[in-house]
Amino acid sequence: MHTTITKLYGAAAAAASNNGDLANAIVPLLTEEAIFCAAHPINDLQGPVQVAEYFFSPLLAAMPDLERKEYIAVPGEFQGQQWVNGTGYLVGTFAADLFGIPASEAPAYLRYTEMVRFEGERIAEYYVILDFLDLMVQVGVNPLRPGLGFAGLVPPPTDSSLGLVPGSEEEGRASIELIEAMLDCLGGYDGKSLHSMELSEYWTPDFMWYGPAGIGTTRGIDGFRRQHQGPFLRAFPDRVVDRKQNLVGCGSYASTGGWPHMTATHSGEGWLGLAPTGRTIKLRVMDIWRREGSLLKENWVGIDIIHMLKQLGLDVFEQVSQLQERGQRYV
Repeated sequence: MHTTITKLYGAAAAAASNNGDLANAIVPLLTEEAIFCAAHPINDLQGPVQVAEYFFSPLLAAMPDLERKEYIAVPGEFQGQQWVNGTGYLVGTFAADLFGIPASEAPAYLRYTEMVRFEGERIAEYYVILDFLDLMVQVGVNPLRPGLGFAGLVPPPTDSSLGLVPGSEEEGRASIELIEAMLDCLGGYDGKSLHSMELSEYWTPDFMWYGPAGIGTTRGIDGFRRQHQGPFLRAFPDRVVDRKQNLVGCGSYASTGGWPHMTATHSGEGWLGLAPTGRTIKLRVMDIWRREGSLLKENWVGIDIIHMLKQLGLDVFEQVSQLQERGQRYV
């Protein structure tokens, strides 16, 4: 199953490089009614023709030598369905503009976080958050303020495992139970104090949170609170997480997410420097955690920040377009 994802990208790349029929190349790897959803501005697609035209064609035109570098793939069963959740980078020479993001003619790293449901060996549902905001940062056209955390390439797991994670179902169940307990803890926020969530019961002291561009990477509970959780909860104090779509575990890894995965009202100030809008939005979020013993050590997080901002009335791609018209870049 897991290799089908790599085959999908490989089949698309081979067809594009030979001026072949991209849609026809990926048909054997998708179910007839496959759902395919990607970060804004791609959004929700269905069937191989749309997937070829709106997902693979733009990507492969922008990065003709595109290579998929997989960090983590977490397989598991959820409600009788087979899933693989993963993260890594799409790497290639940024040779042509992508959705208005100007090409650099240099190597670029497009971070992905994905959830994939299978029927047999074919993909039935595919959800992927591509961090286009990070790509904007790499080429100097990010129109937002810098994130509070570290900005840069996110590392692979520190336990040296790459690709499909090893481990038993029993270990995976322990990882899932720890995640569920931690999410319950986060759901206990009293609306006033971040300390109402006792994260030290679930996280190692040097816990690494690998957030998306706009937020960045944080270290330790205090760093997480200062650079992400505090600003986010002040802005979205009523956020609610939906765990119904996906929760899988294998070995020391567990993963969850949704499309959307969270709803929240933007009622406070401070997040990304924005004033409150009062709007209720839906968040596309995916998380992958690595457990060490009884505590969580690392968390790779995909959030469709650009889609969030679009719902709040800020069109990031339009902002980039305006920068280009003025010949301006932020380095």
